[in-house]
Amino acid sequence: MAIKEFRFNGISQVGQPVQGTVFAPNHKAARKRVEALAERHSFRTQSIDQRLTYLYKVRHLNGKVIEGEQKAFSEEELRTALTKMGLDVIKVQKKLFDVQRKPPSTDLIMFVRLSANLLKEKLPFDEVLNLLVNDVSSRSLKQVIRDLNADLKGGMEAQQAFMKQGHMLGKFTAYMLGIASQTGNMSEIYEATARFMERQNEFRKSVRSAMVTPAITLVILMATLVFYVWYIFPQTAGLFENFDIDLPPMTQGTLDFSKWMDENWYWVFLIAGGGIGGIVAFFKSDKGEFLAHRFMIKIPIIGTLLLKLNIEIFCRVFAVLYSGSGENISVIRIAAEASGNRFIEHRVKTITIPMMVAQGADLVKSMEASGVFTSMALARFRSGAETGNVRASARQMADYYENETSLKLKAVVEMIQTIVALIITVAIMALTILSSELALVQPSAADFM
Repeated sequence: MAIKEFRFNGISQVGQPVQGTVFAPNHKAARKRVEALAERHSFRTQSIDQRLTYLYKVRHLNGKVIEGEQKAFSEEELRTALTKMGLDVIKVQKKLFDVQRKPPSTDLIMFVRLSANLLKEKLPFDEVLNLLVNDVSSRSLKQVIRDLNADLKGGMEAQQAFMKQGHMLGKFTAYMLGIASQTGNMSEIYEATARFMERQNEFRKSVRSAMVTPAITLVILMATLVFYVWYIFPQTAGLFENFDIDLPPMTQGTLDFSKWMDENWYWVFLIAGGGIGGIVAFFKSDKGEFLAHRFMIKIPIIGTLLLKLNIEIFCRVFAVLYSGSGENISVIRIAAEASGNRFIEHRVKTITIPMMVAQGADLVKSMEASGVFTSMALARFRSGAETGNVRASARQMADYYENETSLKLKAVVEMIQTIVALIITVAIMALTILSSELALVQPSAADFM
């Protein structure tokens, strides 16, 4: 869900003005947060304004008319800012349809990768942002970079500025880039984040390419079968039925199904469309997504592959952020959130972390209790804990699963293609048998009398 920025104005008990900003998904949630702040700090709220996008048209000193868009808390605020820049304001109006589209994954990866490369060259981060904003093709990503630059120059902490853009950059990416500035290895964290994003994007492309063609093939096959059984077959087999000829059971059953479809086709399509829409809506909800992630990793063959991919990401993030100090509870939480599986995240947050915090259990025992880590991953973490090198063990585990999942993905793709080929073969055989059965019908002369 997109996080919006709201500015509140108020007055303290001694008459001093109070101003600040909060981030919330909507105005109602923002008001609740401001009310909580007002109660805590004893001030009275006067106004809450959302930061919106405004379209403007100005005339430059050289007479050139310039149009653009800019975010502001009010139209008057933007007019004042443009006037201070020496521009003649012609028009300022709120953008009616301010739809925020997520930047393409390729543009995000390029942004993080180029940032990592430039940071290795010891360039200041504000210069990195200024350089990249001109090279990015995505308008939404350009706006994200501009907002980041403005927030950082305005004194906002890097982590808060990036988390503010979490709905555009992705929760994991925003968090990683946000904490990078608080560490001494900023370029390393950017490099690790870029590698993670490239790996995730590569896997998604592979799965998409493996599933799209079979899915299209199956849809076309189903449509062909329905058209044949519902329209073409009755045109021929129905001729024999009109003469009261006894038809073979498969042919008769197909004709009965065709008649039933003629009488109930609208209900069939309505229920099918509603069912598919309901399933899609359910799996997009928090509960549906959680259940989907829970059962996905239990699917034979494919589930194991997905689980290892999630563990790979967990280990990769853990290796980057792990420091060996008491702050590693937050590292485990971040790694769980980054794993990409809501069920794994839930188990780590509700079992692993509480065991470590409340019961003082060690890392490996707490991970084992969650029931979502493979025996190999637990063995590597156990070995790392015994040798005092947990970070290296996590990195080794991530590298191993990266190689394994890459190799096994090819086998899974071939398996899916084989299954689709078998389904097509069975469908063709069914149509062939049905047509052959109809061809064996031999009416006598008396049947036509």
